[in-house]
Amino acid sequence: MADLIGEIQALDQKAAAAVGSAANAEALQQVTQDFVGKKGALTQVMKQLGSLSAEERGAVGKAANEFKLRFEALITEKEQQLTEARYATLAETEFVDMSVVPAEFAAVKSGAAFSGHIHPISRTQKQLEDIFTSMGFSIVDGPQVEDDYHNFGALNFTDDHPARDMQDTFYTTTGHLLRTHTSTVQIRALERMKPPLRIIAPGRVFRYEEVDASHEHTFYQMEGMIVDRKVSVGNLLHLMQTLLTEVFGREVDVRLRPGYFPFVEPGFELDMKCLVCDGKGCPVCKHSGWVEVLPCGLVHPNVLKSAGLDPNEWQGAAFGLGLNRLVMMQHGIEDIRHFMAGKLDFLKQF
Repeated sequence: MADLIGEIQALDQKAAAAVGSAANAEALQQVTQDFVGKKGALTQVMKQLGSLSAEERGAVGKAANEFKLRFEALITEKEQQLTEARYATLAETEFVDMSVVPAEFAAVKSGAAFSGHIHPISRTQKQLEDIFTSMGFSIVDGPQVEDDYHNFGALNFTDDHPARDMQDTFYTTTGHLLRTHTSTVQIRALERMKPPLRIIAPGRVFRYEEVDASHEHTFYQMEGMIVDRKVSVGNLLHLMQTLLTEVFGREVDVRLRPGYFPFVEPGFELDMKCLVCDGKGCPVCKHSGWVEVLPCGLVHPNVLKSAGLDPNEWQGAAFGLGLNRLVMMQHGIEDIRHFMAGKLDFLKQF
């Protein structure tokens, strides 16, 4: 019995050395097999239990279990070290610059093949991010599959609020839903960031829409929010005018009209003259000459309260920009459905 316990105890030093020298997860897995696997060193020792009495088998079994616990602790610690080391070098070892044209496409002559390029929505999103970060905004993100609280409840939508019908969406069997707006990121940002703050949240959103030239079930938005001690409608208008001037490189005709959104008060619809038809009327602007591009307003006090902020101390302004429609205005695109169609003839134009 003493010999078997001695053999088990001798495995400690060998196991520590083997675990310490494992350079990656595959090597660590092999060490596990070598010591506690079906054909491992500990298993070979335990095969000799048949020659011992019941009392002796108990003592050897206890020693074996204690070794397993020590061995598992070594493995867990090493796994953590390997994981930390991998993430520490991830930016250098696995970085891929998606903006660089692959070598196999670099030499392709014009017209011989379609080498690919940045999507027009991605390009416009990057342009907007540059504009906003130059004005002191931070870029934040959130999940596309949301819970009811972040998508509706914390944004002042009660369970029976009729405004929920305006954002009919896709629900999962677990009660979650595909987010209907990037306003959800407002709440998540307020939960983890302290004011004053300026944020933008670009991303994909989903609604159960009747698809036509200006409506899609999947599209892109950019939400923005300012929270500070003094924020006014004048601040909001100046920000929007600056944004549109930067995007189009010239002043554009806009109009502001009252609009209802549960999470802002007062709320507005900021429209711009349709650049596809120059205000004459087309399917994109529903023949009105104007396109709704930017709902906005001052953050509702109830939203601030949901985030644990005192509305008497803090004020906010928020806006939501439709990236698809903005790109349509930039390039004179007459139908929003082109973005989801996957047609190379359409994408090659950009």
